[in-house]
Amino acid sequence: MNRCRCLVFNAALGVLDYRVPSGMDVEPGSVVVAPLGPRQIIGVVWDTERLPDQDVPEHKLRPLLQVLPVPPLPQPLRRLIEWCADYYMASLSQVARMALSSSAALRGGGTVTEYRLTGHEPTRLTPQRLAALDLLHDQQATIRELAEIAGVSDAVLRGMVNAGMLEAVTVDSDRPYPHADPHHADPDLSEAQAAAAARMVEAVRAHAFRPFLLDGVTGSGKTETYCEAIAAALEEGRQVLVLLPEIALTEQFLRRFEARFGATPVTWHSSLKSSERRRAWRQVASGGAQVVVGARSALFLPFARLGLIVVDEAHEISFKQDDGVRYNARDVAVMRGHFEQVPVVLASATPALESLQMAEAGRYERLVLPDRFGGATMPAISIVDLREDVPERGRWLAPSLVAALKDRLLKGEQSLLFLNRRGYAPLTLCRTCGYRFQCPNCSAWLVEHRLSQRLACHHCGHEVPPPPACPECNEPDCMVACGPGVERIADEVAEILPTARVELVTSDTLTSAAKAAEFVERANARAIDVIVGTQLVTKGFHFPELTLVGVVDADMGLEGGDLRAGERTYQQVAQVAGRAGRGEKPGEVLIQTRHPEAPVIAALAAGDRDAFYEAEAESRREVGAPPFGRWAAIIVSSEDEAEARDAARAIGGTQPRLDDVLILGPAPAPLSLLRGRYRYRLLINARRSTELQKILRGWLDPLRLPPGVRVAVDIDPYSFV
Repeated sequence: MNRCRCLVFNAALGVLDYRVPSGMDVEPGSVVVAPLGPRQIIGVVWDTERLPDQDVPEHKLRPLLQVLPVPPLPQPLRRLIEWCADYYMASLSQVARMALSSSAALRGGGTVTEYRLTGHEPTRLTPQRLAALDLLHDQQATIRELAEIAGVSDAVLRGMVNAGMLEAVTVDSDRPYPHADPHHADPDLSEAQAAAAARMVEAVRAHAFRPFLLDGVTGSGKTETYCEAIAAALEEGRQVLVLLPEIALTEQFLRRFEARFGATPVTWHSSLKSSERRRAWRQVASGGAQVVVGARSALFLPFARLGLIVVDEAHEISFKQDDGVRYNARDVAVMRGHFEQVPVVLASATPALESLQMAEAGRYERLVLPDRFGGATMPAISIVDLREDVPERGRWLAPSLVAALKDRLLKGEQSLLFLNRRGYAPLTLCRTCGYRFQCPNCSAWLVEHRLSQRLACHHCGHEVPPPPACPECNEPDCMVACGPGVERIADEVAEILPTARVELVTSDTLTSAAKAAEFVERANARAIDVIVGTQLVTKGFHFPELTLVGVVDADMGLEGGDLRAGERTYQQVAQVAGRAGRGEKPGEVLIQTRHPEAPVIAALAAGDRDAFYEAEAESRREVGAPPFGRWAAIIVSSEDEAEARDAARAIGGTQPRLDDVLILGPAPAPLSLLRGRYRYRLLINARRSTELQKILRGWLDPLRLPPGVRVAVDIDPYSFV
């Protein structure tokens, strides 16, 4: 071929034609360097027949400069990129960029110089070197990466090299990973597990697209069951992708995987060092990485021989990305399975209503694990009515929950308290004048964090130390914390149970997979008596000695304008309840609420999941909400409030008038100021059969708005702020 169509990484330009120099070998999917004006940019050679013709004379075409030494992006991945760009109304280059997320991996093989501690310690150490020694134990990385880990400058570490405290190690950039053995430790499965595993194994060996909904109660052994499908893929010489919703879950999964297969899988998430990302990406592309465990971004890795996709905790909303390309990894995983012709397993104890509906319609095959593994029983659930069982003044735990905590401590058993609110208190105000501490960049209150001694915004990251006096009236020592966060609950537990060992588990404390692993080790070693945590503790953790779960405020998730509030509350509370009684000892769950009559609370108390989902499905069907209808959101923002308002009104004024489409708004977003930008929203509700993206493009594309205005479209939104 003497010319090619190249997708360049510039959203405004998209696809351009280039000349292929004589002797240069390119094919669809080749990753190339191309000229663009005076610059050189990365691009991907695309399939000519799938793009509109451009009548550009050949003599006007500029030549490609280089083909990068990586395998071409496979055809199924290119189809997935096209589908994502079309469905989520993003540019092709935006989506393709996610597949080439390690720029270092594109430059070929070679070696990397890394550094590690030698064990030599001079008699006199500076505070920086002493801190580095503590933090760099068992670490090996580049100087820059070690400096980030230790929180010191590069110069400090180079001084440690000169002092003989660090030594250089030459590492092969593309060294292979240890191989997993599908028969390293064959498990003992229950009858239900074996039946479900057999269906998945059959699909893996057929090399066919087949979506499964693995629907098992908490503690039923879903991981052991789908690991049989992973073993079948390994036997076939195929690669496997396992998606997890949180980095904090990775370490625990790695240990279970290593026990089953004799080697750890390859990990992929945002906390990896650049050298680790480079190695992982290249091994995935070459087929050397057998099993990849990662966050949602791993979905776009260029697998050479993909044979199975597993989405664990598939109901989790963290699989939905809320900026950039606003995709849902659960749904995109199913589409990748379709393009790759491989099975996809969606595993969950509380599946999304959309997934259950697909199973009911016959689009997914539902595999049910109705009982806990090994004879463990589901926990007993009781409702604590806070209107009758009133906490002491200034406290948030009801007397019955306090009594249960004391009982577990006397028995040497573990307890868990769940409140999905980080920090010490969600609102801080002045007791003298009533001034409320608000974020200057967002229409949100600053959350008090007493552990870090900061007032923080959980939306933009703005932080300030607590002021010595009120900014409004200058009254000193006047701050009052309103409402509880997990830090406040942990303090309350420490007061009630002074001998208890209390562990706070949030995204502020488990900031890495390593810290999550340390927490799991302490919990399993029974070095923790009471765990106090946010939604992070609802996912996947298995502690055999944990017999009591207390939900501090079950009503909190039902507040606000979340259109999926009931389903989300049910999933969170059911998941955290599932942490209790997973071993030999029976479990108990106490749910504190002021609305015991609410349908979701009543369903949790009765343990009747099917009744809740039936009622939720009926209410959604009546209003045409997903999965029976479609939602989309248009978010208009600008740094100028009047400009954002006028642009939103201009969009609303040109809205299409269609019988099967309901458009609400524009109206100020619930979070009307976010990261310094004023925001307006429109919500679109359409029938399931509506070509929603086509309607939105026809509506929005002709509009010409000021350059300071951003218009984002969110298909199938999960966030309504």
